[in-house]
Amino acid sequence: MSFSTLHDNSTLIGEPEVVEDATTAENSAAWRTLKDAAIALRPLQIKDGSVPNAQDHEAARAHVAAITAGIRALAPAFPHDAAYLDASVKDFQRWADEGFGVPDFLDSLLAFQPQQHRIDGIRHLVVFPMYTQNGSSDRLVEALIVETIWPEFIADLEAGDYGNKLFVSLRLIDFTPGYDTNSAVLFPETVAMREIPSFTWGAIFQDREAARYRRVVRAASEITNLELPERAAAMLDDQELAEKTFVMWDIIHDRTHMRGDLPFDPFMIKQRMPFFLYSLEEMRCDMTAFRESVKIERGLAARIAAGEQLTATEQEMHDYAHLVQYAVIFDRIFRFAITGTRTRNYDAVGGQLLFAWLHQRGVLHWTDTALAFDWGNVPDAVVALGDAIDDLYWHSIDRPKIAHWLAAYELVRGTLTPHPASQWARGLSDEILAGAPKGYTDAVMDDEFPLSMFFETLDKKMKPVIESTVGIRGTDD
Repeated sequence: MSFSTLHDNSTLIGEPEVVEDATTAENSAAWRTLKDAAIALRPLQIKDGSVPNAQDHEAARAHVAAITAGIRALAPAFPHDAAYLDASVKDFQRWADEGFGVPDFLDSLLAFQPQQHRIDGIRHLVVFPMYTQNGSSDRLVEALIVETIWPEFIADLEAGDYGNKLFVSLRLIDFTPGYDTNSAVLFPETVAMREIPSFTWGAIFQDREAARYRRVVRAASEITNLELPERAAAMLDDQELAEKTFVMWDIIHDRTHMRGDLPFDPFMIKQRMPFFLYSLEEMRCDMTAFRESVKIERGLAARIAAGEQLTATEQEMHDYAHLVQYAVIFDRIFRFAITGTRTRNYDAVGGQLLFAWLHQRGVLHWTDTALAFDWGNVPDAVVALGDAIDDLYWHSIDRPKIAHWLAAYELVRGTLTPHPASQWARGLSDEILAGAPKGYTDAVMDDEFPLSMFFETLDKKMKPVIESTVGIRGTDD
């Protein structure tokens, strides 16, 4: 190690050794210096990312010097990110020189373009003041080393009918505390910056999604006495298999947010609306991923039945398309339905909706304290839910917004039982119906669709397992 520190103020003497191998960067002294300095800086920051106490500025400058020295030392290992890492050093230095006000890392964010390097195994060093979804709501400095997951069959899917130039699939290698949480995404909009640009990428940590899935579904299947199909069981024992499955699911899910018959503008653009609308949007995207996976599997199976020899990549598409169907069902009903609080939890409503929809159509059974599926009929039942949501969306452009909200509620309550005290279930008053949309939203209960007795019991049994997935890595068993 060619550097040292003085006393407790982390003042850097010299520079860390240059790191040239990204595959071992997380074990380098430069990375430890950068990471430790970022962690030490965080307590000095407040919610907007600034360091308001002038008495903390000397220590903050020392931490920033360590961070930038670490970035410079690590930069040779990430030549594809050279422009970004250079801009990052400048943004950190300007932030310190200007007195640690609200940080502005727009320049380095614009230089970071991971979607241009979707090569399996390529790594990135990422350092920003940012909040982390399902992690920290404060814009603190986070530092990560990440690795791209981009198998050949995904590249072929993306180059064909499932183009998604913004989608990036990543694996967490090492990270600061904002990602020692439930956060499994890296989104540019979370970064502290002076203005909002047009975003050109969004990343999901498929290794974390897969690891959570494996742990939760293994436990839930044991608790519910579910006999898993052979290929579904294999995914629980193989992290790489699960990761690639989630990449295929998410690349189709992600692109669906902007495709199809939609309300005029995408629902996610900071609109305030009843939370079950968000449930339906997420389910629409998941049901599309499921439907397209069924389509891919059946299409390739028909070619096999006709005696055609598939390429190795096509065979992978066929096999993973089948696994995506298991992943969508089990992740939705076993994890999403019981993860998080009961306060406007739209993902939970989506999981409850899928479970009840399949049960009420006779393809999911809870009999003699054992869960079972009629797998031959499950695909068409799931696709039918997607069709119902698509039909709701198709009608939306001919309806006033609040009428669309009411129709969406009827779709959900047609399967899920609302809270007995629900104003929406009893019928909204004339005053609310004639008033502004805010009145409609305010009338929705925090737990508008409570857990069923099945999920109440499952939640109690699964709570320790769900909690154990916080900060999980793909390498965790």
